[in-house]
Amino acid sequence: MQTGYISTPFGGRPMTLALVKGQMEVAEAAPSPRVEKWKVFRDVCEARERLGLQDRALAVLDALLTFYPETQLSAERGSVVFPSNAQLSVRAHGITETTLRRQLGALVEAGLIQRRDSPNGKRYAHRNRDGEIEQAYGFDLAPLLSRAAELAAVAQDVAAERMRFRRAKEALTICRRDVRKLITAAMEECVPGDWQAVEAMYVSLLDRLPRCPDRMQVEATLDEMELLREEVLKLLEMQLKSKNMHGNAIQNDRHIQNSKPESIYELEPSSRKEQGERARQEEQTKRAVSTKAKTELLKSFPLGMVIRACPQIADYGPSGGISHWRELMAAAVVVRSMLGVSPSAYQEACDAMGPENAAVAMACILERSNFINSAGGYLRDLTKRSERGEFSLGPMLMALLKANGDESRKAG
Repeated sequence: MQTGYISTPFGGRPMTLALVKGQMEVAEAAPSPRVEKWKVFRDVCEARERLGLQDRALAVLDALLTFYPETQLSAERGSVVFPSNAQLSVRAHGITETTLRRQLGALVEAGLIQRRDSPNGKRYAHRNRDGEIEQAYGFDLAPLLSRAAELAAVAQDVAAERMRFRRAKEALTICRRDVRKLITAAMEECVPGDWQAVEAMYVSLLDRLPRCPDRMQVEATLDEMELLREEVLKLLEMQLKSKNMHGNAIQNDRHIQNSKPESIYELEPSSRKEQGERARQEEQTKRAVSTKAKTELLKSFPLGMVIRACPQIADYGPSGGISHWRELMAAAVVVRSMLGVSPSAYQEACDAMGPENAAVAMACILERSNFINSAGGYLRDLTKRSERGEFSLGPMLMALLKANGDESRKAG
């Protein structure tokens, strides 16, 4: 380690190990031969928040750079400027001396300048007979020269981060618009489904977004909003396909009825037993189609929302967490056994609701297990209501989301 010239502050200002370390790092660094001073200043402005600087500090640094006579910083020509506080205040747009001292200290702490104090604390320079500066006391700009490449990299990273943030906000705006208009269209055209619950989830996602969010918060909300949009589109696609199938069936029936209207041959009527068997099969088919449609309609919530509404289920995931639906269903099986729900009761729930929805129902029961006397009886009741088309996961999940949100706010 080089132990070259280390400058200690004048008067009552203390010397710290951080100052020693900073001066040694500048002495050890291989500075660029020449750096355009205003380019370095622009990089510092870009990286201002990373460096912990205020706007006033940038004004002071700008003023210091105006006292450097060359447009390029160079170690050969020296890097110490020595203006008085009065001169600095004028060029820093008239800031007070107290503010000036505070911002100079901030620049030193950020490692952008160093103090080179004279024996009496004044700022001045010794010149030779040719007028060239031999020794100067004031503020050394050498850190800007040695850290030029680092500051440029930080500035580029900040610019890239700003670009990612802007694009994330744009994507969220578009996704919000899509979900809002799709839900409105579904409600206005009376598309079957629990659209009020979907709309409540949409509102919940937006309510959790802070007034001034950071990039991580925007991207997290965007991920969940995209999942919600995907689920809404699946619901609409399913209804459109169902509508087309019904329309085609009606057209086929008409075609069969009108085909060969003048034929003299008639089909032999079926016996009552055959007619009853056929009616029974048709009823079973309709029931199966209806159950499948209800099951698909129930699944209208992203996995992230389920985990937020029922956080306890994550403890029973295969690896102590849940990242996709398969892990949620595996955790539900463990919880079923723990709460004493019989395999037959859970299988009936899977048949009526679908495996994913049954797992969600199991997660909700776990969340409210302290208030439920018989988890198996409660699940059977939900299964029966689901078969009658009287059960929706939406209100249950929204109530748990609200309850967990209230508890987290109270804890905070």
